[in-house]
Amino acid sequence: MTDDRRLTIGFPRMYNEPGERRAFLPPLIGLLANMDVDVYVEAGSAAGMGYSDDDYLTLSPRVHVVDEATAYRQDIVVVLRAPEGRYEMLRPGAILLSMLHFTTRPERVELLRGLGIEAIAIDMVTGDDGRRLVQNLREVARNGLAAAFDALERRWPPLLSPMRPPISVTILGAGGVGKHAIEWAAKCGDEARNERFVRDGLAGVEVVVVEQNLSGDEAYFRRRLAHTDILVDATARRDTSRPLFPNAWLGMLPAHAIVCDLAVDPYLLDDDPPVVRGIEGIPQGNLDQWEFGPQDPAWDRLPPGIPTGNRRTVVSCYSWPGVQPEACMQAYSSQVTPLLKTLIWYGGLPAIGPDGSFHGRALWRGSLRHWLEDHSAA
Repeated sequence: MTDDRRLTIGFPRMYNEPGERRAFLPPLIGLLANMDVDVYVEAGSAAGMGYSDDDYLTLSPRVHVVDEATAYRQDIVVVLRAPEGRYEMLRPGAILLSMLHFTTRPERVELLRGLGIEAIAIDMVTGDDGRRLVQNLREVARNGLAAAFDALERRWPPLLSPMRPPISVTILGAGGVGKHAIEWAAKCGDEARNERFVRDGLAGVEVVVVEQNLSGDEAYFRRRLAHTDILVDATARRDTSRPLFPNAWLGMLPAHAIVCDLAVDPYLLDDDPPVVRGIEGIPQGNLDQWEFGPQDPAWDRLPPGIPTGNRRTVVSCYSWPGVQPEACMQAYSSQVTPLLKTLIWYGGLPAIGPDGSFHGRALWRGSLRHWLEDHSAA
């Protein structure tokens, strides 16, 4: 900001798959308006969660319901998922807060840089201890494991037999998502199912965690996978250009086994270096479809050259928290609030650097400016 004008904030809708219903909720919008900030919310934003435009308009005269273009023309634009195809709608110098994933999206980085957008990847906004400040990793694990156990229960009748052995869950990775995956795997994906299994006298769950340093040990995995009912990818790979788990290894799993994809990395084969999936040759899902049987056509739509010969039922969703949209947005709204307050207090990103307040430093770490400086130095 170069004048005394207060920043304006735009909240466009997300136009991804039809199942994407999330939007930032009225309490956050009202809080910002009470800071004497004009807030522009795109019409129909939260209709999928049962909110009307009037639920926003009645908050304050500083809240405006507008079209998409107007929402994108504000000083700060907040949209949870990266708004592919819409970056040109922002003004040069505008601040974009979104899940931008600079690490695995080099083409996006170049586009944002070329457009002069002050981007902040909220998935990279971290505290001084390196932990993400905007994340919903517990919901990623809970919703993913619930989907995996749902699929196992539908597709494998012996699951409900009191004669079966304990369910065996193998989790790849013990980081932020993996820790929560352990919790929800042990609870059979959700507490209600866990209580039902206990009530019916069914055996519980054995959880085994495998770290990345075992990823190339075929002999180990041959033994481990032979008895695995659910295989979970919760890895944050150091090298996304190579799979940790070759497609051939899926053939080591029992026919009834479920692959639970919590990492949900994309295939970006034209990037340099390319980005591939951690478990090779499995489909990537979204909020319209997150379960894929071995005969699903999605397997045949994977990029040419990606091996898919070994198939098991897969649950995968690019936006696992969005399976429960309102609970998800309550969490994200509370996490984004101090970041937006900080931007308002500082008058924008130019005054924010590595030596400011706690949230100022966190915003700096997630900024495109910092990312480009870091990689230019490297």
